[in-house]
Amino acid sequence: MNLGPQRIVCLTEETTEWLYLLGQEHRIVGISGYTVRPRRAREEKPKVSAFLTAKVDKILALQPDCVFGFSDLQADIAASLIRAGVQVTVFNQRSVDEIFSMLYQVAATVGCADDGLARIVVMRQRLEVIRAEVAALEATGKRRPKVFFEEWDEPHISAIRWVSELLGVAGGDDVFPELACESLGKNRIIADGADIVRRNPDIIIGSWCGKKFRPEKVAARAGWQDVAAVQTGQLFEIKSADILQPGPAALTDGVAQMHRIVKNWMAR
Repeated sequence: MNLGPQRIVCLTEETTEWLYLLGQEHRIVGISGYTVRPRRAREEKPKVSAFLTAKVDKILALQPDCVFGFSDLQADIAASLIRAGVQVTVFNQRSVDEIFSMLYQVAATVGCADDGLARIVVMRQRLEVIRAEVAALEATGKRRPKVFFEEWDEPHISAIRWVSELLGVAGGDDVFPELACESLGKNRIIADGADIVRRNPDIIIGSWCGKKFRPEKVAARAGWQDVAAVQTGQLFEIKSADILQPGPAALTDGVAQMHRIVKNWMAR
């Protein structure tokens, strides 16, 4: 018995990746042009959207019985599709718990609630293993590093909530925790780079929304020569596809990469 929608369009990458992991990729008829996980999705599925825009006529031609979107930023796309009679589900997950909730809802929608829950349990267990490794290091007297996660460089934009939370799991302390709960990037802008310098991060992680991170450019910023991360060469990139997509990637590869960076710093 085929449960749930049979022709799904995914306007962002995380639902595409999750449906592939669940073995339900045959239901997907259209994806975001920004999708890189899994790589084969780009070869197998038509690309019908960017992030803020979509080819509504192309989506309608695919005759979807469900469209999955993400965030208020896709509200206009969703409205156009709803007016055309398409079922649309737009998730707005910003925290780690909300990501897990989204994953369960998508799995249940396609009749894979048990498989989805089992995979969620494994992901949660991996996060607990990371927490335990960090706790063991702290028990030996190791200090948690202060970390600046830069989502964009001009202007400076700090970490969104799920990134900040996963950074905490990985063993680092976000130097701008007060901005993490701001869902919109414009509300996480740090207008004055001197504010970052004053907080003196031990590590800087860049993930510039699809643009290559340039550590040498960061190190050369005026007034940054005294920042601990710059002095010790602790400047790293995590690809945006691995950490800025609120889905399986961030909960697995993204947090693992942050943990490796933090653990190496703590173990010095």
